[in-house]
Amino acid sequence: MKGFPDARPERWLGALALIVISLISLGNVITRYLTGGSFSFTEEFSVFLLVVLTFAGASVALRRDRHIRIGFLERALPERWRGALILFQALCGLIVLGLITWYGGKLAWQEYQWESLSPGLGLPQWWYLVWLPILSAAMLWRLVQQTRDRLKGELISDT
Repeated sequence: MKGFPDARPERWLGALALIVISLISLGNVITRYLTGGSFSFTEEFSVFLLVVLTFAGASVALRRDRHIRIGFLERALPERWRGALILFQALCGLIVLGLITWYGGKLAWQEYQWESLSPGLGLPQWWYLVWLPILSAAMLWRLVQQTRDRLKGELISDT
């Protein structure tokens, strides 16, 4: 396999989130310097976009096999047991990400039904929460892709 496996939608989303965080933070600093006041929306949006950036980056790292993993046991095991260990690791990841996706979706749906508003700007809370199940589902898919590539021997752990 040449280069890195791609996770283009997550890369674009992460880059866009970082650009917007930078622009609204810069605008807030300039406004604070010139007027002594600041924009009211910057903190709420920055925290939201930082969460999006974190999940998008984690999805890219999964696809590129760049998450921290202690590979000692994997390298020490005979070849016939290595696949079982990779599947066990994937199963653990699938359970955790599946729970995040399920309960994140449930929380976003409840916030939509209850019409909860954010404390800072009064925007619908589900606008912020809906990204949790979407991006954790993307991570689930990237984990499946990574596991398939590792089992085929296309991704060799260098850790």
